[in-house]
Amino acid sequence: MAIKPKYVKQMGNLLLERYPQAFNTDFETNKENVTQLTNVESKSVRNRIAGYVTRKKGGATAEA
Repeated sequence: MAIKPKYVKQMGNLLLERYPQAFNTDFETNKENVTQLTNVESKSVRNRIAGYVTRKKGGATAEA
């Protein structure tokens, strides 16, 4: 498992605090919600945040 940068964890935790109902265990849904709820312009950063949120919600399996 890769180490997540501090800003990815901070943004992911902030989003989960403010909008817990907006996220679930589906990465694609979380990716769209991160786009709508933040002003993150970078696709890779958005995907990292969405992946972190998905993992925190219990949706991600062990990485290959």
